[in-house]
Amino acid sequence: MAQVHLDGDSITDWDTFHSVCAEKFGFPDFYGRNMDAWIDCLSYINEGDGMCRFVLEQNELLLIRVANTKHFNERVPDVFSSLVECTAFVNQRLLDAGDEPRLAIVFV
Repeated sequence: MAQVHLDGDSITDWDTFHSVCAEKFGFPDFYGRNMDAWIDCLSYINEGDGMCRFVLEQNELLLIRVANTKHFNERVPDVFSSLVECTAFVNQRLLDAGDEPRLAIVFV
């Protein structure tokens, strides 16, 4: 199982969220730094299209481990809730395309 680790303490606003995600997920230099772009980069995670560093095998999940969740949610609840909602959106998009959900979040 592929894993990415996000430190909630390093996310203080939208800008730091997108910087952390761009680095950890390996988004391309032209990443749009908004949630539509975040969704697009992860929607084809099994296709190896160069939009992120991960290319998942059949039935493989990407586990997104978010550390210091409580502080992250207290500091920037809108960013936190968008992470959850957009992860669910990516999984639904994959289901609609006949695939399986590929993203799982673990809060620690």
